[in-house]
Amino acid sequence: MIACGIVLAGVLAGSVASTAGSGPSVVEEQGAFKVFLLAGQSNMEGHAVVDLDHPDHYNGGRGNLERTLDSNPDFARRFKGIRDEQGEWTTRDDVWCWYRPWKGPLKAGPLSIGFAVYEGDHHFGPELGIGRVLGDSIEAPVLLIKTAWGGKSLQVDFRPPSREGATGPFYARMLKEYREGLADARRKFPQLEGLEPELAGFFWFQGWNDMVDQESTKAYPANLEALAADVRKALKSPRLPIVVGETGNAGSDTFRQRQAEGTARIPPPSAFVETRAFLRKPEDSPNQGHGHHWFGNAESYALVGEALGLAMRELLRTSGDGKGLEDRPES
Repeated sequence: MIACGIVLAGVLAGSVASTAGSGPSVVEEQGAFKVFLLAGQSNMEGHAVVDLDHPDHYNGGRGNLERTLDSNPDFARRFKGIRDEQGEWTTRDDVWCWYRPWKGPLKAGPLSIGFAVYEGDHHFGPELGIGRVLGDSIEAPVLLIKTAWGGKSLQVDFRPPSREGATGPFYARMLKEYREGLADARRKFPQLEGLEPELAGFFWFQGWNDMVDQESTKAYPANLEALAADVRKALKSPRLPIVVGETGNAGSDTFRQRQAEGTARIPPPSAFVETRAFLRKPEDSPNQGHGHHWFGNAESYALVGEALGLAMRELLRTSGDGKGLEDRPES
């Protein structure tokens, strides 16, 4: 059972015996769809490389999604269905994503690759793994609303209103875009018409800018605790499940300890997910100089998203919200 501060250490990091599509499913009442808010900075935006179509991608395709699926049988089994028999990327008919990048047009549609910061469909972020797990586990339709901007700190940019000092402009923007996305998605996606939204969880994947500043690192536990409390209050969901992803791609153990400490202060249901095990070598990745973006490695981002999704699934199962549970057969 996951409670406040429990750490999921590299969820399924080395095992492919079970998949995101197996295990317990949350049975939802008819007439509702589940909404999840995804927030953070550049690694939530998404920098995982899909293929070689983008001119900035190099290193012979090592670590991109196409090559990983072709060369890693364990990964291919784990992420079965992400590509069809003709080699085309699939879309889900039960999970939708709404995301307004910092630059470029709104991205809104059924979950697939491409819901990342760049124009086009040659990158993805944690939403892909998150959406696969939740779509396989929740019988109601699922809507992911992603709000993320690169280079933003919790200490300043996302600063919660209950902390002393000016509220961060991107805290306010996160909530504004969540409400905008919720209203817009109900218009854009006919499958959600006539259904009532139910906010089901909050994912937080952020930390780089606080990690590189000593004062921000020291304040991170208190800031994270306040963020959780203020988001729950603002969205009128006092027991909103919250999953925090570790900044596992670089940095000191000190900062990662501060992230875990901050998550432990969040009243249940909450979980901290270690991600260090998902970091791959730069020479085995598309962008060898981009350690701040997991070197663009598709396996890293896919496994991070899956781990975050599995943590949320467990919170939904154990949060005592009164929903029924049942085992769905493995797909």
